[in-house]
Amino acid sequence: MTDRVYPSAKPATNGAAAPNPAFPATKAQLYSNARPAYRPQPHRHRRSRSRCCSCCLWIIFLLILQIFIGAICGAVFYLIYKPQRPTFSVTSLKLSTFNLTSSNQLTSRFDINVTGRNPNKKLVFFYNPIAISILSKDDIDVGDGSIPAFTHGKKNTTLLKARITSSGKPLESSDVTTLKAEMKSKAGLGLKVRLDTKVRVKVFGVKTPKIGIRVHCEGIKVTSLPTAKVAAKASTSNAKCKVDVRVKIWKWTV
Repeated sequence: MTDRVYPSAKPATNGAAAPNPAFPATKAQLYSNARPAYRPQPHRHRRSRSRCCSCCLWIIFLLILQIFIGAICGAVFYLIYKPQRPTFSVTSLKLSTFNLTSSNQLTSRFDINVTGRNPNKKLVFFYNPIAISILSKDDIDVGDGSIPAFTHGKKNTTLLKARITSSGKPLESSDVTTLKAEMKSKAGLGLKVRLDTKVRVKVFGVKTPKIGIRVHCEGIKVTSLPTAKVAAKASTSNAKCKVDVRVKIWKWTV
């Protein structure tokens, strides 16, 4: 049986070979033709980083320069003026009234003399009104008062007088017990004096901003109780006072 030969649908002309049939393009070929050619972009973030670093370095340099200039100015000021803190001392304290009631209330009256000294030859101090408090050695407040504002001249000594009272001041029962025990003891009633104020300093005709200071005096003792006619005199020979500068930073005072 002989094989059948089927002719081509489109016979070749002039003896040329028939071309291969065309097929549709695949998805990969279509995607590669539509995707743009890759072009590397310049690295702009490197320039921004370098600018930030240079700005930080300049800021740090300016801060260090300001600190250095401030230190030089402070050293020159100290060498020229040789500033010293003012000093305070309790020279006299008398207790006229000191009554503790059964309802835990305190009535007291103190008369105090405080001596302030300005040892500086070129500095003048201007004090705001001074709040003064008397505390027990256990920090129980037994009286409050005030001293008017005053000016502390160069190489000047000023005597400050104040009357400190409390009338029906409520106390905790534990504080009353502590005070009664101290009054009956042989050592006597130990007291502290605290002064709080703000001061401005005049240097070469220029006044500085106000600075808070606190004066804290310890070593005061009352060995006898006052009577209706005679006030009790406290011993102040061992009293020592310390002056601290108080700076307020936001909500805190240091």
